[in-house]
Amino acid sequence: MAEGEKKKAEGGEAEKSISDDVTVIERVINRHVGDIIHLFLSLMSVLILVAAVVAAYQTVVHDFPKLFGPSDEYNVLQKIIENILLIAIAGELGFLLLYHRTSSAVEVIIFVIARKIVSPEISALDLLLSVAALAGLLVARFYFLPGKPK
Repeated sequence: MAEGEKKKAEGGEAEKSISDDVTVIERVINRHVGDIIHLFLSLMSVLILVAAVVAAYQTVVHDFPKLFGPSDEYNVLQKIIENILLIAIAGELGFLLLYHRTSSAVEVIIFVIARKIVSPEISALDLLLSVAALAGLLVARFYFLPGKPK
């Protein structure tokens, strides 16, 4: 090897070792920060799941018996459906926090729109736009997202 080539090789190795040290430090920091973020999202998912279980218990124990009482069954049923959709939103949101899948995000939005459609205060225009958005999301979920739909 010529002398100039040796100096280039030595200089390249010196630059390489400096960049390797930075890369190693960055990799260690990235791995630990990534683990901490994943742990935080997992804890948030568990908290959401616990809240969904409490809400489901509350709905079954307190709201379902109202269907058989001397009250307006229509309003009670509407409230139960809204609660069930809210529990489904919580479950899908927990799933989204754990797995970060596009299909999970779409399903959360589908449940949010479905809950909005059930609301009695919705206007005709809101209902039309919600149904169009729901149809568009269902088409996107079945035809454009990877993997098999559930």
